[in-house]
Amino acid sequence: MSVAEKLSGKLDAVNEYEREPVPEKKVKGFKSFLGLVSGEHIAGTEFVIGPLFVLHGTAWNDLFWGLLVGNILATLSWVLLCAPTAVKTRLTIYYQLEKIAGFNLVSIFNFLNGLLFCVAAAAMIGVSGTAIGYMLGVDMPGLTDLMPGSFDAILIVFAIGVVMALVSTWGYDFVSKFSLIFAPWMPFIFLGAGIAMLPQLGLTQWSDFWTIAETKIWTGVPVEGQSKYGFWHVLIFAWLCNSAMHIGLSDMTIYRYAKKPHYGIASAAGMFIGHFMAWVASGILCAVAIQAGNNNPSSGEIAVMSIGIAGGICVLIAGWTTANPTVYRAGIAVQALFPNFKRWKITLGIGLLATVLACFPWIISKLDQFLGFYALVAAPVGAMVLADVWLFPKLGLVQNFADFRKISFNYAVASAWVLSIVASYGLYVAFDADFFFFMALPAWLIAGALYVVFAKLMQNGVTESPAAMEAN
Repeated sequence: MSVAEKLSGKLDAVNEYEREPVPEKKVKGFKSFLGLVSGEHIAGTEFVIGPLFVLHGTAWNDLFWGLLVGNILATLSWVLLCAPTAVKTRLTIYYQLEKIAGFNLVSIFNFLNGLLFCVAAAAMIGVSGTAIGYMLGVDMPGLTDLMPGSFDAILIVFAIGVVMALVSTWGYDFVSKFSLIFAPWMPFIFLGAGIAMLPQLGLTQWSDFWTIAETKIWTGVPVEGQSKYGFWHVLIFAWLCNSAMHIGLSDMTIYRYAKKPHYGIASAAGMFIGHFMAWVASGILCAVAIQAGNNNPSSGEIAVMSIGIAGGICVLIAGWTTANPTVYRAGIAVQALFPNFKRWKITLGIGLLATVLACFPWIISKLDQFLGFYALVAAPVGAMVLADVWLFPKLGLVQNFADFRKISFNYAVASAWVLSIVASYGLYVAFDADFFFFMALPAWLIAGALYVVFAKLMQNGVTESPAAMEAN
């Protein structure tokens, strides 16, 4: 037997329970989630998002309080909504949704979700590439560039993406172990980088930090060509930048392995270390670059210029530890479309597609807009699954209606999904909002309410008892 055949056999043996509940003997302890979530949210993209608040002229008070409240809300969304639903069903969001919406309808969602995850992973890979390229003296694209800087830049990004794709094919256990190895030291790199650069902004004693923050970093004045972000922009972004994962329930795919529902609190490590401390630290680095006359630094540049090779390695690994579970989720989503294909083969293909996309820097420069669009598409689905799992038994409605009636397209789900997106976008236009993220929350609320109404109308002729229906 060849090496390739042996490897293929081992990968075929990896069971990720894509279409069945995770058995009790396979559930994981808290430490497993702490490492995975920390690694995913202490990411290379923090070197993109943190500088955005500097470039968009966020004031320090708005940033501090916006991040504090927003990250608390994000953590609560995992703790109270996503993790309990995942533990109750032990299913992926994709298979749970198939039972509710039907195979044909869920196929549309899975395709979109897989594609969106693929683009998100591409951004992580691209960020990692900027660090290695900068250390090698290669011309890498800046935060606002749309096209690659050179052919060498493309080769570097491609090589990084291939490694990431291979890691993701090995499934949850391997991805989790990969994160556990690298996640613990990354926060210290972010923290050290931020502290190391403060003297260049004029800080001589810690009592002056608040003054330096207000006058030299988060000044309230946007860079030319950028809109201004205030408190509500920061709060909504911190809360909903991962809305597809928490209120959209995509992280059911991860937390279905959790022994207890409260393991969702592991997300706090990612939020307050990655989406608070790391965003603040990378904002400091961006301010130093702007002070030096560079209004468009790359993520790798602002990391390497602060603490050298350690900073570059941090960006590389941080990108990987986020891209790995993202590609894993994408593989699970697309595998639901092709249940007869092995998950690892689909995951490898998704990883390679993400690698190709990563070669185009517009994915990084438009990251905030992309995340807002992703939230708009995915959040309404989470609201409908929450309603089906938790509210329907109390309302006497049939759960998993598509599975119960053996239909492939649930029009109640489709109507609520489309109308919620249209209505939310209409609100965005009507109020002339300048921030795409404002759309996700009304879309989530509208979808949940409409789904309950439409489901009640659709199930008007159903006469069996809820207990019998659930047994089905």
